[in-house]
Amino acid sequence: MRPTAVSILALALVTSAASLTACSGGSGSSPDTVKVSFKQSMDNSVKVTDNYLADIKKQFEKEYPGKKVELVPIKATDSEYYTKLQQMLRSPRTAPDLVYEDTFLINSDITSGYLKPLDSYLAEWGDWGQFIDTAKTAAKGEDGKTYGVPDGTDTRGLWFDKRVFAKAGLPADWQPKSWDDVLAAARTIKAKVPGVTPLNVYTGKPAGETASMQGFEMLLYGTNDGTSDPLYDKTSKKWIAGGQGFKDALTFVETVYKDKLGPDVSDALDPNYRNTLWGELMPQGKVGINLDGSWLPQSWGKGSGHEWSDWSKQLGLAYMPTQHGQAPGKVSMSGGWTWSIPAKAGNPDLAFDFIKTMQTKANAEKWYIANSGIAVRKDVASDPSYTAAQPGIEFFTDLVASTHYRPAYPAYPKVSTAIQEAMESVTTGDASVDKAASTYDSTLKDVTDDQVVTQ
Repeated sequence: MRPTAVSILALALVTSAASLTACSGGSGSSPDTVKVSFKQSMDNSVKVTDNYLADIKKQFEKEYPGKKVELVPIKATDSEYYTKLQQMLRSPRTAPDLVYEDTFLINSDITSGYLKPLDSYLAEWGDWGQFIDTAKTAAKGEDGKTYGVPDGTDTRGLWFDKRVFAKAGLPADWQPKSWDDVLAAARTIKAKVPGVTPLNVYTGKPAGETASMQGFEMLLYGTNDGTSDPLYDKTSKKWIAGGQGFKDALTFVETVYKDKLGPDVSDALDPNYRNTLWGELMPQGKVGINLDGSWLPQSWGKGSGHEWSDWSKQLGLAYMPTQHGQAPGKVSMSGGWTWSIPAKAGNPDLAFDFIKTMQTKANAEKWYIANSGIAVRKDVASDPSYTAAQPGIEFFTDLVASTHYRPAYPAYPKVSTAIQEAMESVTTGDASVDKAASTYDSTLKDVTDDQVVTQ
């Protein structure tokens, strides 16, 4: 669920990216081997993706005798992963045959010429008709061609700990109607339950796209009536400067950290804080409210290293309200990942065969459940075995009706970084909300070639 890394890191990562595949001679070294690159969790105990792909590898090699699959994991933070991946995609010597792409970055990689259009493959693949249109759109370039096959989507909301709420005298069926309600609950927790983080809102550059999407955009998209995009104006095809809604979202972030309702700033700005939050603090009952995504249960499943079998009894779910409770009343952001074939892949046909194996109905359902993802195949979404597989699936699937998708145009990664910088400056107290918004506007004009409109 994630911007490109800071430039000072990029040079250091060039060598490490090349070394991931140099030992085996690049993607085209063998016409019978498909190289599959993916993001590996920074938490060594979380093997959800590794285990799933290992199973698909066995299936594929059995289905295609004589063909081999080489899994190429990249263990890195989100921002480091994107930098390493882009370095790999630049050369036939280092490009894998198949890569895992975040939908927020896919248009940037398309514009850079790193990815291959898949339309000719999709036209002959009957299962493509099972994918929902919004998911298909997330993998489309501005040229109208499709560059990836989505493996699920996600939604976001408020996770709250019923144990903490009971101690604070808050209801077990809590559902805030406005931002003020969220902050009021956090203040009650701070006053009555010491030793607990009242409210987690991701922030700052170290958190990357997590801060932009789970944090800021979940706020920003709740500042209007939900009928227009507050970040990008599709009519003028321009990015929107930091107006009142932008400042209100920043003010919420500032309040969380200034009033010490959130984690310590040093923790919030630790790039590994998410792993600590999911793997340790939430199971231990040390977080009151967490603004986060639908995928969290994958961190607590069997074999995760952080097994928490009764999490559904101890955690509650609430939708994120709009700023003042105005229609539509709730907010969610959606993203997701796709499997894409690099333009410089040595074995693109074999790579698409691997995609087809991954994306059978049975394998797709297995992945959605293991990864706590939201189905993008219609036949899976309507299958009772999927909807009953895990607590919370119906809650997060219902949010799709009121969700928003990021304007994933080529400039978005840079816009996202500018958002993170604004968040971090108000989190640390280095800038006022007005100054942070002003700096954002200046950066926006630079990174989008002055394509900015003021609302």
